[in-house]
Amino acid sequence: MRRLRRPVRAALAAAGVPTWNELAASEPEGGLHLRQAPGWLPRGRRVYAVGDVHGCREQLAALHAMIAADLLARPIASGVLIHLGDYIDRGPDSAGVVDMLLLGTPCGLPTINLLGDHERMLLQALDGDRASATDWLWSGGHASLQSWAIDPDRPRESWADALPAPHLAFLRGLPSLYREGGYLFVHAGIRPGIAIEAQPIDDLLTIRQPFLWTTEDFGVVVVHGHSTSPAPVVADNRIGIDTGAGNGGPLTCAVLETNRVGFLAA
Repeated sequence: MRRLRRPVRAALAAAGVPTWNELAASEPEGGLHLRQAPGWLPRGRRVYAVGDVHGCREQLAALHAMIAADLLARPIASGVLIHLGDYIDRGPDSAGVVDMLLLGTPCGLPTINLLGDHERMLLQALDGDRASATDWLWSGGHASLQSWAIDPDRPRESWADALPAPHLAFLRGLPSLYREGGYLFVHAGIRPGIAIEAQPIDDLLTIRQPFLWTTEDFGVVVVHGHSTSPAPVVADNRIGIDTGAGNGGPLTCAVLETNRVGFLAA
């Protein structure tokens, strides 16, 4: 890659935008291995983005402890913790995960919790959509009901009354996306060729193709979960961090700062 000319570097520096020339060789920093990232954040800002949790409370607690340790080893002026949705289903303790998110994390960071497709399926089921209820149960909802001590054979119309009210309010209040610096954080991805502000909710929560295959420049780098892979995926236009928690895989966190990215996993 060509080096930026000095006037261009100076202009970007004044705007707080990192450049390639600022990046030293990729080396472990405070125990975290950082590499060149496809996007950027302003200097002094760090984002911790956590992939699909799927009821794995113990893994989430371990990952939060790793984030807290990283903050202690590498203090930062300003940071935020983002969970990318799918807190429930499959794993053993969906109720415990929601409890943890309601209580706040031990990291001491402002936290943004995004909506996933599994939360939306549950909410649609609670609102009387019988097809969504069937899809939700097939997708791991039985485990969630059991974690809330709700009999899966109980009439579906009574599920909402059996859920803890704070949990239901939490689920209903989840936003679908968050944007910062050169990144867009969303559960599943976006549809190529459509402006971000016009993206349908179905795509934000469920899209796989053509999002995963396209090389289109979205104007932002999309950080997402939803599509499982054995390890994080870093491409020019996206970073995927669903590594299979709930199905025996690790729970992964992308650590983003300036023009670098590293990963923590529990």
